Amino acid sequence: QVQLVESGGRLVQAGGSLRLSCAASGLTFSRYRMGWFRQAAGKSREFVAEIRWAVGSTTYADSVKGRFTISRDNAKNTLYLQMNSLKPEDTAVYYCTARLIGKSDYDYWGQGTQVTVSS
Repeated sequence: QVQLVESGGRLVQAGGSLRLSCAASGLTFSRYRMGWFRQAAGKSREFVAEIRWAVGSTTYADSVKGRFTISRDNAKNTLYLQMNSLKPEDTAVYYCTARLIGKSDYDYWGQGTQVTVSS
């Protein structure tokens, strides 16, 4: 059974930093790309960042490039999203996700963690 459990979301001031974590289990990690999406109130879910677990290659949305860093810890089976220079427009529920390499659809989603950036 695949489980993705996010944590680390909270209220933070603009300009601040936050690190989100996603504890993953039930996956053969080498077969997956894992990533982060976010959904602000009243808006569609949008891609934030992705990492190919086995090799560490990364992709970012333009809106977060240079401010956010996605990484993983193989020993802990945990995905991270380091968020720096946060802006009020980064306010959203952040979701951890996983998809098999070669597939376009995401197979698994976490329950989400709320990030609120105050101005």
